[in-house]
Amino acid sequence: MGIGNAIILGLLQGLTEFLPVSSSGHLVLGKALLGIPEQGIAFEVFVHFGTLLAVVTIFRKDIVNLFQAFFSLFKKSTYSQGFSKKYASDADLRLLIFICLATIPAVIVGLLFEDYVETAFSSPHFVGVTLIITAVILSATFFKSKTEKPMNLLNTFIIGVAQAFAIMPGISRSGSTISFGLFQKMSGNDAARFSFLLAVPAILGAVVLKTSELIKTGISGEFFLVLLVGTIASYISGYIAIETLLSIVRKGKLYLFAPYCLIIGILALVFI
Repeated sequence: MGIGNAIILGLLQGLTEFLPVSSSGHLVLGKALLGIPEQGIAFEVFVHFGTLLAVVTIFRKDIVNLFQAFFSLFKKSTYSQGFSKKYASDADLRLLIFICLATIPAVIVGLLFEDYVETAFSSPHFVGVTLIITAVILSATFFKSKTEKPMNLLNTFIIGVAQAFAIMPGISRSGSTISFGLFQKMSGNDAARFSFLLAVPAILGAVVLKTSELIKTGISGEFFLVLLVGTIASYISGYIAIETLLSIVRKGKLYLFAPYCLIIGILALVFI
């Protein structure tokens, strides 16, 4: 893979990671169209890391608050107050627990089905089918209830299950997690914010696991440069995509992305 292709795929990754159209699916189709040989999952992980940096940049205050909530658990005041009262009074602590709970399904699926997931990354036809599924999920948000409920253990865990299924290329992680948040009657702002913060441990975990594998196998200096360029490109486009999607979700128009996913899915089945 050359530098030019790395830039194209990095930009594609960043734009599609947070726009609800499946970044992993677009990477599979992009490589097929560009005639790029399969590089393994390393490139996908590193460009995902670029989008992780974009999340950290935009939600840095939330992330700092989550760290503070974690360390507050070890203060004497927490022991004297009691965990249940601390949980009831501290919104950041509740959010931290929701994120930890919702991360569990993706960890289980990632560990148990890693080989199957990597195989799916090489199948454009499989991506065509899953993009159509994403289109159906997004379309259903048109019928979102106007009644809104706060985040709780149950609805955030359901979002975590949605994220676990989105490990498959073609199933949009942001699209499925935000959609299922809306299905659980969460506000658009809460669903989007939770989806982006939930991406942090998921992407970071994948990067750590694959980095350890790369250390064992080693990478050439030339390929490292490709990874670096792709990461930078995905960071820039990911930042833009987050700001764009936040605006769209607040307007309640997530379903507008459904026709695009449907068309791309059909084209992938017919022509690739």
